[in-house]
This record gives sequence, C-alpha cells and structure tokens, in this order.
Amino acid sequence: MTLIDARIMPRKAKATEHLPFERIQTARVFEEVTTQIRQMIMSGKLKPGDRLPPERDLAAQLGVSRSSIREAFRGLEIAGLVKLYKGGSGGAFIAQLTSEVVVTALQDMFHLGTITPEQLTDARLWIEAIVVKVAVERLTEVDLGLMEVNLNEAEKAFAAGNYEACARITFEFHNILARTTRNPVLIANVSGMINIMHHYIGIIGPPQSKYILKSRRRFISYLRERNAPMAVAEMEELLRRAHRHYLSQLEKPPVLANKKASAA
Repeated sequence: MTLIDARIMPRKAKATEHLPFERIQTARVFEEVTTQIRQMIMSGKLKPGDRLPPERDLAAQLGVSRSSIREAFRGLEIAGLVKLYKGGSGGAFIAQLTSEVVVTALQDMFHLGTITPEQLTDARLWIEAIVVKVAVERLTEVDLGLMEVNLNEAEKAFAAGNYEACARITFEFHNILARTTRNPVLIANVSGMINIMHHYIGIIGPPQSKYILKSRRRFISYLRERNAPMAVAEMEELLRRAHRHYLSQLEKPPVLANKKASAA
C-alpha cells in the first residue's frame, strides 16, 4: 500500500450501512448500482475515505447478487472513483479524486475516436493560449528555472541525437508551464493532451527539427519580460507549425511518416 493509499483509508471508517440505497429491478443491475453510488458522491453523502458497505450487505440491501456489486465496484475503480483493498481492514473506499481522472478520460475519448486529431489541434491552441496568459501573471523564478533546466536537457538530448528523449523532455515543458497557473483544471487538460501527443510520436517517429528549441528559447525570454502577447504569439506559431506537420504525416503511409517529424 502506498502512502497516498494509506491517507485515503481512514483509521475509523465512517458508517455507510444506512445510506438510502434503493432496491434494483433493471436488467443491467451493475450499472444501476454504479449510478446510485455516483449520485451519492455528487450529493456529498459519500466523501473521499468513506467505506462502502461490504458486498454481502450491499447486495442484500439492493436485492441483487454479490457478483453485480463486485462488477459495479470494479467499474468504479477503473473510473478512479473507488479504491479496493484486500484483507480484514479492506473493502471498497471512495477515492480521493485527482486530475488523473480527467487525463484518463481524455485519452480514452481520443483512442475511441470521440476526439479527432483536428479537434485536438484546435483545443490545444485555445487552451495553451489561456495557459500562457495566466502563466505570465503567476509564474515565479522557480518556475522559470524549471523551464530553463528542461530546455537545457532537451538541447543536450538533441545534440546527442537522442530524438526520442528530446521529444519526451520537450512535451514535459508544457506540463511545467501548465503547473505555473496553479489551476488543476488547466493542468489536467494540458496533461491529457500531452499524453495524446506522445501517441502521435509513436506513429510518426521522434522529432528531428531544431526549430522547436529555438522557439522555446524565445518563448522563455518573453515570459521573463512578462510579455504576454509575444509569448502567446510564439507558442501559437510553434503549435500551428507542429500540428500542420502532425496532420500531414498522419495522412501518409507509416513507412513514409517516419522519415521526418517535428514536435512541440
């Protein structure tokens, strides 16, 4: 068990045996169980750290089989809403929600085809423009130092011909930038989009263009000057250039797509 998990599990679990669960009569039983638990979380009747009733007790209360309860718990665990623990002190506990839920949802939407590459491009341009404007107002010298370190590492990787490492470090720059906003919604959305961009690199190959590093150096200088218009313009130009390349490469056969790449 991790330290985080230990914080989620309370020393004395809150009694949840008498929550107003309703007996279920629908065909897809586990979905109704899931819906009731979700509604109780949204209404505040269930809070992070609360322990749900044992499978046997909840099954009897709802008038369903234990297998239906088990299936509902597993679905909620996958969604990040419940933590399951084994042993005498184990059970199903309401999880402490984090931005990982948003990140996972975005990735799932992309891989299932709900989000197209063109839609991702538009969203990334809009969201990153907001991130840059907020970052200019809120970033500290520590934040700028982290960006400088990131850029230096990317330049070293590129000079060594390690383009895969360079791409990974370059993408992480956007997460560093998002964290300067101190806003978990922006941080989660940027993280989700960057994870999807890693998928692109897996298709078209790692970047081999030095343009991004030169642009990044200019961008950091604009941040230091607190020049929001120039910083936004620099980021937008870089992203538009990169995404035009991504989209054109994705239309090509995989063999041809691996010959060249540029990333942001």
